[in-house]
Amino acid sequence: MAIKDIFFRWISFGLGCFYSTFVLFALFAWFVRHPIAFFSRRKRDVMPSVLNDPDLGTHGYVHLEEVKIHYVAQGDESKPLMLFVHGFPEFWYSWRYQLREFKKDYRVVAIDLRGYGDSDKPSGISNYNISKMVADLKQLIPALGYRSCVLVAHDWGGAIAWTFTAMHAELVDKLIMMNCPPLDGFRSYMEKSLAQFKKSWYVFFFQVPFLPELSLRVNDMWALEGILTGRQYGVTTEIDEIEAYKYAFSRPGVATASINYYRALTRFPPSKTPKISCPVLTIWGCKDAFLETALGAAGNTVADNYTVKYIEEASHWVMMDTPDQVNKHMTEFLK
Repeated sequence: MAIKDIFFRWISFGLGCFYSTFVLFALFAWFVRHPIAFFSRRKRDVMPSVLNDPDLGTHGYVHLEEVKIHYVAQGDESKPLMLFVHGFPEFWYSWRYQLREFKKDYRVVAIDLRGYGDSDKPSGISNYNISKMVADLKQLIPALGYRSCVLVAHDWGGAIAWTFTAMHAELVDKLIMMNCPPLDGFRSYMEKSLAQFKKSWYVFFFQVPFLPELSLRVNDMWALEGILTGRQYGVTTEIDEIEAYKYAFSRPGVATASINYYRALTRFPPSKTPKISCPVLTIWGCKDAFLETALGAAGNTVADNYTVKYIEEASHWVMMDTPDQVNKHMTEFLK
């Protein structure tokens, strides 16, 4: 690890401790005002009905070298593979609008990344090094019976997809990215942009142990609901859909595993990768509360054939906010 990376790791942890004081104060204030609600947690043993909608596809599992990956698939298996990779704090269900739209032309498969939903959740931060998820995708595509795919990714899934496409170009025909810049582009931009540094406070907060998990669990995962539906985040989600996210996030081990993605990022920084030669489309929701809009253009630095489409009224959750526009941009790009 380079000296710069070591320095970044310890600075990240120090900032995490700093932000933790504010979170602790907020949690204490909430506890004082709502002591009973603070510890409330609904038991969720039964899968919500929206996750068993046959119109979205059928559930299945693939056993890889290290983990078992859960997926939902739909469409003719003789057609090309379109593989969807979600971000934090999501799971396969975030792609519900795209599964319905593209199943007529593709074999659409949306996965739960390792650590999420019904996929395996290995313990330890090292198991969430980005190279591990890249290896999962490399094994997954042939395990599904394909030589390559159209890869569609969002948020943390996007960070994985950028790296995967650069390292395994032969497995990706086209890459469609949503609200996620390449990791190198994100880090260099954050070092120069105070606005992005402020928006990224949670990345540093997630470096400390225990407290991030606690903050996401209290009051029946109130914070998780706020991330997905809060006014400042833009997306509108029905109650039964929120229950689906809470159900998936309440699976044992998911809270720690999902946050370990961020912890591993500072401990195991990704190595330099080759430029991406396949066509790349980025669809960017401009009302993103977590990422500056200027990051939408960052893909130009790593992709030779790069297109970006901005959707002014969409939030970070662009594929759920404005699915019709997203699907239209995807269709035009694929044609």
